[in-house]
Amino acid sequence: MLLPTYNPQPHKLSPANHSKKPITPTGATYSTTGRPTPKPKVEREMAYQQPPSSSSRSPSLTPSPASSTTASLDPPLEAIGFEILEVSPEKVTGRLLITEKCCQPFKVLHGGVSALIAESLASIGAHMACGLKRVAGIHLSINHVKRAELGDLVFAQAIPVNVGQTIQVWEVQLWKMNPSSTESDTKGMSKSLVASSRVTLLSNMTVPEHLKDASDNLRKFTSKL
Repeated sequence: MLLPTYNPQPHKLSPANHSKKPITPTGATYSTTGRPTPKPKVEREMAYQQPPSSSSRSPSLTPSPASSTTASLDPPLEAIGFEILEVSPEKVTGRLLITEKCCQPFKVLHGGVSALIAESLASIGAHMACGLKRVAGIHLSINHVKRAELGDLVFAQAIPVNVGQTIQVWEVQLWKMNPSSTESDTKGMSKSLVASSRVTLLSNMTVPEHLKDASDNLRKFTSKL
């Protein structure tokens, strides 16, 4: 019994199929060769908008020699933006424009920053009061009276309460300055108390041999006064 043979015929496209244009990417055009020529790439800049800050309501601080002085005398204070203004055995002062780096999540001055400022200023003053001998803080108590917010200008002052042979006690206060005041009238501007602290320090301690140069920067600073 013979089986019928099957000869497949090549598939022919209908004229309608030939007339269809190939799908092209959106926005592409065709050249004379029939190949798509994409549009040139456009560089897009990611614009970053600075979030509004309350610092616009506080006095602007211009760069001053106080910045380099703070960096040499107390690097941790300089790291948070604090500027030492005055150093003597009777008084140590400075200022801080509150930025994000020294705020807690609610955008107010971190209590630990206030404590850092208090112990640092008291230590510098006690160090000078005992003739640049070694000092060490042994107790700090601090009361946070009023908040200072992001953008506020804070002024700090440390003065001795008792300077003994082995123990010194210093009082350190932080004030929020009136935003309407300017840098030129710092002494006359109105202020409100932010924090008050007492720092107790051991003094007149022996300086180890490998730390003999620890007071060099402070000695250079005081020699210019």
